[in-house]
Parts: sequence; structure tokens; C-alpha cells
Amino acid sequence: MSEPTDKPHAGRRDLIKFAGASLLLLVSPVGRAATDRSPGILAVRVWPAADYTRVAIEHSAPLKFSHFMVKNPERLVVDLEGIEFNSVLEGLANKIAPDDPNIKLLRAGRFKPGVVRLVMELKNEVKPQVFVLPPVGEYGHRLVLDVYPLEPPDSLLQLLEKMPEQSAAIKVERPRQGKPVVDRLVTITLDPGHGGEDPGAVGRGGSYEKHVTLAVAKRLKAKIDAEPNMRAVLTRDTDFFVPLHMRVQKARRIQSDLFVSIHADAFTQPDANGSSVFALSESGASSSAARYLAQKENAADLVGGVNIAVRDPMLARTLLDLSQTATISDSLKLGKAVLGAIGGINRLHKASVEQAGFAVLKAPDIPSILIETAFISNPEEERRLNDDAYQDKMAEAIISGIRKYFSNNPPLAKSKLARLD
Repeated sequence: MSEPTDKPHAGRRDLIKFAGASLLLLVSPVGRAATDRSPGILAVRVWPAADYTRVAIEHSAPLKFSHFMVKNPERLVVDLEGIEFNSVLEGLANKIAPDDPNIKLLRAGRFKPGVVRLVMELKNEVKPQVFVLPPVGEYGHRLVLDVYPLEPPDSLLQLLEKMPEQSAAIKVERPRQGKPVVDRLVTITLDPGHGGEDPGAVGRGGSYEKHVTLAVAKRLKAKIDAEPNMRAVLTRDTDFFVPLHMRVQKARRIQSDLFVSIHADAFTQPDANGSSVFALSESGASSSAARYLAQKENAADLVGGVNIAVRDPMLARTLLDLSQTATISDSLKLGKAVLGAIGGINRLHKASVEQAGFAVLKAPDIPSILIETAFISNPEEERRLNDDAYQDKMAEAIISGIRKYFSNNPPLAKSKLARLD
């Protein structure tokens, strides 16, 4: 325990330091019977990932809160005012998995009348973000605790470590059937739509789009990695939320050759069916349905929960610019090749690649497409989306389209090192 201070009126910092080691002793849970009459906290959800761990606290009305950090050991402390300890908070400790990359322990209890204290013990130094989200969709008010490791995982270094040395190096261009080609490793970013607090569309049988997209993306990644000159990187490999602009940023950081976002469509009528492929539009959408879908997908940040207080300079660089025209042209070529391959395993909702203003497709220098694998709102297609064999056929069709695209559009030479912005 820290040495007690002799100062008669210790400052806040000294009090925190003195109380640090005994902080948990101040959190004394009270009995359930007396507190279940205060249902302010509706649910607590924890989303662990290597990138960051999110704790989302859903409550029935706005609440007042404060937070601070304590060192040695590292802890995040959050005081919630105007609520009482209840059964939801009582089970908080059970929500932290032993393999959570960032959180060791999470406890809650009555700190003083009308104030509940949360103490999050951390496994390493973190940069916390604590913010609120207004009600949206099926959610009420949410208080979000995001803990980012002080030294985040480096996707570029992870990719380079996985590359065979001979594949990582760019080789000399040589002619092949009159076309310039580059014998080098091609990098493809796969983006499983939604995740974490954002479930995406929900099928009539209870299937979540976020689970289907991740399953298909993992199968596709395995097939791409098995190719001698291709590697795939996932924007998320578990169930957590990634903001739309961060998905684009991850692709640009490793200087991806292609960006493929995977989704499962939904509509108000259960008979809607078929697969679709979309590219970005420089102007308006190619149809009212494409415009509606883009608006729905772009709302993912509202559901998943983005801290609007954090401004990322990357946002300004993902807007349309002069280079976008050529990128969209390549995206349409890629989309046409993939759509044709998917047509061999499923009915096509539209026979051509559609276009709309999808935020996740706005990388100005990476051909990007969004694939709606099927309608999860259609009971028959929902069953297929959860079938291992169909998922594998979908992944095989996508990689077949990617191969066809590269056979007609050989990748240009790029620097071995990706940009760091």
C-alpha cells in the first residue's frame, strides 16, 4: 500500500494515489433484494478484441458519470450517479473472459448512496475513451468504455511477419502475352460487415448478419492465403465493432490491392432474394434500392457507436478526389467478375453491378466492392447463409471472381512498405 500522506488537506491526486491499492475495498456490493427496485442499468455487454475492448452499459435514461485512471496496477474507475446497484451490475465480473486482451477484472458496487462505482483492472497500459450514445435502433442510452492498448497491434508488421521473404519482395516486371505484370504478393483486405454492438440485419430465424459475414470472410481468407501470390487481411477477426472510416484506414495502411466488404442483405418483404455487388458512385445511386442500402449501411456507425469527440484526419482523405474516377472504374471491373462468379451458385438480385455512396468504399486508391451474399431476411436464404457448404461455395465464387479480375487487370508495382498514415 502507498505511504499515507501527512498533509491535512490532500489534493485529489494524492487521495487517489493513497486509495489506489485499497480501491476495491471501497466497492461493497449490497444485497439484490433491496436494489432490484432501481432498474436504471438495463444491460452490460463486453466486446474483447486485440484492437480494443469495449464495455457498453445500457441504461433507461441519461445518467451523470465521472471517471479517472489509477496507476500501479492500472485501473479505470467510473462513478455512476443517480442509480442503485442491481442484479445486472452484480453479474458484471462474470462478463470478462480470462483471455480478454485488455481487461483483467471488472467489478461494481455501491460506493455511496446514489453512486455506483465500476473498477476495471487492466492487463496493460491503455488509452481509455469514455463517452455516451443516444438511443438508436433497439438500444436505449449507452455509456461506452473503450480501452485501447497504449501500444496497439500493428497490422502492417503482422502482415510482413506472415509473408515469406521471397513473396514480400517485389520482383522485376516482365511481359506476359503483351501485358505488363508484376510478380509480387497481392494484398486483399476483407471486411466482414457490422460486429460488436452493431448486429447488422437479423434474420427471421434469429441469425445475425455480423456472424454470417465473419464466417464467410474467414473462409475466403483461408482460400486467398492458399494462393501462392495472395494474402488476405481481415478488418475484424472476432465479434467487435470497427467504425467505417477505420475499415478504410486499415486497408490503406497495408497498401491493399483490393477491398472486399461482405454483407447479408435484408428487406421488409421475406420473398426478396438473390446476391448483389456494389461499387461506389461518384454521383447518385444507380437505383432507389441501392440508395436505400447505402443509407442503411452508412448508419452502422450510429448503431455500433462512434466517439464523435475523436476527430480522425483520415476522414478528410477518404472523400472523393480526382483519383477516384480510375478507382471506381477498376471497382466496377472487379465487381463484374465477382458478380458473374456468384451467379453460378445463387440467383442474382441484380444482373449488373450497382453503385451508391457507401462510406466504406471511399478509399481513393483501392478498388473496392461491397457484396450482399444473400437476403438474411428471406427464410430460405437465411438457412443457406448458415450452411457450411453454401458459405464455402460463396467464398469460392468470390475468389474465382478475384482471380478473373487479376488475369485481365494485373496489379501494378507498389512499394514494399505501406503508407503509415
